[in-house]
Amino acid sequence: MSIRYHVSSVLNRASISRYGLDWSRMGAAPGIAGSREPEQQGCFLAGNEWERDWFVRMNNTGGDVDVWEVHGVEADDLTQSPEGYYFLPGVLPPSRVRLSQRDIPPQV
Repeated sequence: MSIRYHVSSVLNRASISRYGLDWSRMGAAPGIAGSREPEQQGCFLAGNEWERDWFVRMNNTGGDVDVWEVHGVEADDLTQSPEGYYFLPGVLPPSRVRLSQRDIPPQV
């Protein structure tokens, strides 16, 4: 099973640690692209390290970001957004995510 990645503001760290990846709990910080509300009813996941790093560089949250490893998600589980990014509809419990990089500053 492959590892996927979710990039999120450090302000969401406590919520993700407690509840996992739950798109309905968005609110502590804007999304990685700067949106104030969920763009989809699910959580965006990067499929490899290159895509993970691309989301880190995209950071439009106004602060540092964390990278979460996500386990147990296969390509068939994902849905493609109209913008071409993949997300997992629904919620991932804390047991399926692990904080792998923390406090990554915005890149200029």
